[in-house]
Amino acid sequence: MPRVDPHRNFQFLVQIDGFSQASFSECSGLASEIAVIEYREGGEATSVRKLPGRVSFHDLTLKRGVTNSRELYDWHLAGLQGQVDRRNVAIILLDEASNEVARWRVFNAWPHKWEGPNLSATANEVAMETLTLTCEGIQRD
Repeated sequence: MPRVDPHRNFQFLVQIDGFSQASFSECSGLASEIAVIEYREGGEATSVRKLPGRVSFHDLTLKRGVTNSRELYDWHLAGLQGQVDRRNVAIILLDEASNEVARWRVFNAWPHKWEGPNLSATANEVAMETLTLTCEGIQRD
């Protein structure tokens, strides 16, 4: 049986509906969970049944270097002004030859948090901004 190596995490794309450019250096938070409801039945004092509860999806955190583009900041700014704009997002994992090997679809996402760069006159790093998206669903294709 041939060995199957796991894919590396350094080459990926983020596609956000309606945005022309959105290059990111980090993407985290692709996660979902089912809450556990513990239920003890009448005569059973020692055993607890565990039932599935509410489904939730974690926030998606995207980091990138600050550029001249204001598209992502303006998307968040619209939410601050009461106009939340939900968009679908795709996170695409690529192999070493830039072929798609996995895709996660994120549904009805909107930015609930934006963080600007930490600036320092003594540093020699790229100025980074962080956009945190909340969503209503994540699915791997």
